[in-house]
Amino acid sequence: MALRSDWLRVPWRRTERRSDDPYWDFFINTPPADRANSILDVIRKAPEGNVFPTRADLHSPEVTASHVKEMARYLGADLVGITELANDDAGHPFAIVCAVRACDDPREALGIGGQVPVQNGLFVTFVLSAWIRELGYRASAATPLDGARLAVAAKLGTLDRSGRLVTAEYGRVHVADVIRTDLPLTAA
Repeated sequence: MALRSDWLRVPWRRTERRSDDPYWDFFINTPPADRANSILDVIRKAPEGNVFPTRADLHSPEVTASHVKEMARYLGADLVGITELANDDAGHPFAIVCAVRACDDPREALGIGGQVPVQNGLFVTFVLSAWIRELGYRASAATPLDGARLAVAAKLGTLDRSGRLVTAEYGRVHVADVIRTDLPLTAA
């Protein structure tokens, strides 16, 4: 017997109700009164782990790049790109750029709900860089790098007038912190 759920109406899925709901507006737009109620600082201040002393045997850089992209998508990234860093004096020749869908711009929606794409992006970059370090290669999330510009270089999309990344698949997205690494990859 087929299960019919056409009688079920989910009120929180309708966007017209969000505009006049004070709780939703508070959830999206009001920053937490106590920063301890936000996970963002906890993840950003977490120390990076050590690089495993023995490097893993890897396939070709092309296959490794596809594995990195698969892992990032598994962790929750909607789009993943890899590009070369031109002037990196720290010995990290590649940048891994991850993007996650964002209904609201996290730069404007400072509430806990508005920061969900940032939290998702931090989770992806934190775990992905830890995985790369476990393979025996250096990897660190770099906040000061211009993630949107590097996402364009990785062919994930284009920039709009406000400097946000716009993609064909998802429209506007949030670009997570960029991972700088010395893992042998190919730009793709």
